[in-house]
Amino acid sequence: MENNRDSDVEHDGICVTQGLLLTEEEEEEEDDDDDDSGTDNFNTDTLGTRLQRAERNGGENASLPDTFQTNHLLYYERFKAYQDYMLGDCKTSEVKAFTADYLEKVVEPCDWQALWSTDVFDVLVEVQDVEYKELKACVSLVLPLQCETRGCDLNEEAMRALLEATQHKVALQDLQVVYGESGDFDQTALAIEHLRFFYKHIWREWDEEDEDDDFDYFVRCVEPRLRLYYDILEDRVPAGLVAEYHSLLVRCSQCFREFSSLRNDLNSDSDSELDNVSMVEGLKLYEQMETLKRKLRIIENPLLRYVLGYKGNARQQCVQARGPRASGGRVIHVVTASTTASQLQSLLTDRLLPLCCSDETEVQFHNDPVLAVDVCFQGDVVIILPGHYYVTSSIFLPDSITIEGFGLPDEVVIEKKNKGDSFVESTGAAIKISNVKFIQHDAIEGILCVRQGKLEMENCVLQCETTGVVVRTSAHLSMNMCDLYGSKGAGVEIYPGSVCSLIGNGIHHCKEGILIKDFADELDEMPRITMENNVIHNNEGYGVILVRPSSTAEHDVDQVAQDDAGDKPAEEKKDGQTAKEKSEGEVMAGEEETAPAESLSISVDSCTSASGPLSLSSKNAAAAVTPTTSSAGTPDVCPEFKEEDGAGEHEPASSARKWRLCRQLSRNKEAGSTRSDVGLMEREIFVSVQGNQFRRNGKDNFGTFLY
Repeated sequence: MENNRDSDVEHDGICVTQGLLLTEEEEEEEDDDDDDSGTDNFNTDTLGTRLQRAERNGGENASLPDTFQTNHLLYYERFKAYQDYMLGDCKTSEVKAFTADYLEKVVEPCDWQALWSTDVFDVLVEVQDVEYKELKACVSLVLPLQCETRGCDLNEEAMRALLEATQHKVALQDLQVVYGESGDFDQTALAIEHLRFFYKHIWREWDEEDEDDDFDYFVRCVEPRLRLYYDILEDRVPAGLVAEYHSLLVRCSQCFREFSSLRNDLNSDSDSELDNVSMVEGLKLYEQMETLKRKLRIIENPLLRYVLGYKGNARQQCVQARGPRASGGRVIHVVTASTTASQLQSLLTDRLLPLCCSDETEVQFHNDPVLAVDVCFQGDVVIILPGHYYVTSSIFLPDSITIEGFGLPDEVVIEKKNKGDSFVESTGAAIKISNVKFIQHDAIEGILCVRQGKLEMENCVLQCETTGVVVRTSAHLSMNMCDLYGSKGAGVEIYPGSVCSLIGNGIHHCKEGILIKDFADELDEMPRITMENNVIHNNEGYGVILVRPSSTAEHDVDQVAQDDAGDKPAEEKKDGQTAKEKSEGEVMAGEEETAPAESLSISVDSCTSASGPLSLSSKNAAAAVTPTTSSAGTPDVCPEFKEEDGAGEHEPASSARKWRLCRQLSRNKEAGSTRSDVGLMEREIFVSVQGNQFRRNGKDNFGTFLY
């Protein structure tokens, strides 16, 4: 018995020792996995599950075999594949090498069939070899010929001639792997899908041109573009913004090709007049291309996409104003699903009789507020009786009409159920809305957008879900005694050149209370804002935040380039006064600087010359820029503007040097810094500010966001 007991104890000790050793080995393996940031420790088993079959149209009668179903991949699946396996932490110049290394580890080298798919035909081929570095495959026709054509007739002889012309090499992204139940080619099909998606939706032909190769390409480009693709796919981006993005892509591609063609034809060793003209044209094309790239980056950035928005809406532009009714006069539209006799009598006494100019005034009844608004002409009145009205489409207000709820706002509720670009769109010259509660669900833009004209709101409740009220450039909003809450963005967004009057409102429980977009475009004027007796509280970020580009010094740089050494600095020109005048206290109490020195932040990435080639030495540039002062009082001087030893102050810049400087100033890096701004309410954009209360806002009451 004792011997058995001793043997059991010894056996237990051995098991414990083995368990500890195994635990240590597993921890070491986990540490090794954590240290790997590339694709060296590659394991194809972790790439995903078995792929399904994608049946071709025609079913059993189809002339071509089925392929793998790969276009259904989710965001996180593509994200993980690009981050962990295909690209890792590569730089822009390393993308092709990393991609080739990934394909070499996953794609079968030979003896698999695929469909060579183009816009004209689909033909069955067999892969003989894969040239990973060139991202191509050597293929041969599968006989007898299996082919489907679109708009043309191709036979075996024509296909052989085509393959000979391409040296039997086909781009891997043009191949769709034929489905097999064995599972041997699942990862090959998946890898080619990742390659195809990358070069179709992520990669831009100008990415290689970026001289700043010190950033992680995945973080800088892949992640935001991938997120945007799925946001568009899932209807999270307004239709107008999607159209604008695709238009910018086309224009930028065309501009890049023209620029590349001109650059290739340019002789750098020649000083001929023709080459000088080409240099000037090249600079103009480059600046144009950089402007387009910057707009693309703004849309691709999830934050800036909604902060800066866009200036158009395709569906709203289709709605035209009706103008006054041909017969003159106006119609009163009453909206109700059902009503009582006493309510109808009260409506007649309190509203209909005072509004009717004569006994012939027409009154129409509707059960849907959207239908009532759609048939309105200029001057009509819509009266909405108490009730909860569910609508499925946006409300467009192109004419000057009046909409009023007959009762308290909580009794007259309009709720939007399905997705859409916006809830209420206002473009009429003079629109009035009162005593109505709007409830928003799944609107991409916001609950109410004043695109142009003037909108007066009084005693309304706005229950938001995405963005609240948006006041576009040149629009005018007067919002009195309203309650706005629940916005995942800003409660009120105010664009440059707009006029906004906010009196006696409650704005609370939003991401930001009021967001003001200042100087988004150099042609836009300052917004004019009146804020009186508002209560702005319990917002996640700031009560009031100003959004402005970090390139406010861009125009200063242009001025310095044109000034002589004896001219006064650009900062003095911009402020419209000299430092001496400031010190003597000649600035009026009601006049604030457009960009105070303590809040000026310079971003080299956002600076682009709008007036032509730049010419300035590093010393002049450093003298022209006021450094940003941090909270600790230490100036943050941009390294691009520091004076270098031996730099000639009066040395003329060569054309090549202008070119390099233009590229340097127009490069765009990470943007987005936020800071508190105590003096925000003293800026010129505020016409009148009094009696406002700010309580329990998450970050601060006032802030500035630089993009």
